[in-house]
Amino acid sequence: MTTRPSSDLTTFENPRPTRDFTIRIDIPEFTCLCPMTGQPDFAKLTIEYVPDRLCVELKSLKLYMWTFRELGAFHEAVTNEILDHIVAAISPNFMRLRAEFNVRGGIYTTVVAEHRNPNWQAPAPVALP
Repeated sequence: MTTRPSSDLTTFENPRPTRDFTIRIDIPEFTCLCPMTGQPDFAKLTIEYVPDRLCVELKSLKLYMWTFRELGAFHEAVTNEILDHIVAAISPNFMRLRAEFNVRGGIYTTVVAEHRNPNWQAPAPVALP
């Protein structure tokens, strides 16, 4: 195999640091293990963020997500852990991670966790006619 799971998140400079813009990343095949049964859990993750000085490089993000494949973790814990790691790597102005887990025992779980830089002011929404 030419690539392996890695917890290293590579970053690059924000190409437009003077402009607020949103980056949305969909990860439709996230997997981890149920810490109670060891059975696989599957989820679709959506990351939305407004970068400050840095952005996360996608290949490193893919390899990072792979590190959870054999890890037992509750949905709430793994969602917050991922958010914390990415925030630590890039210090965005805003980040939201939405984790939509597949049905397990007739129950769907969605966990949403957010980070906001207290020094950042979100731009006012624009209403178009």
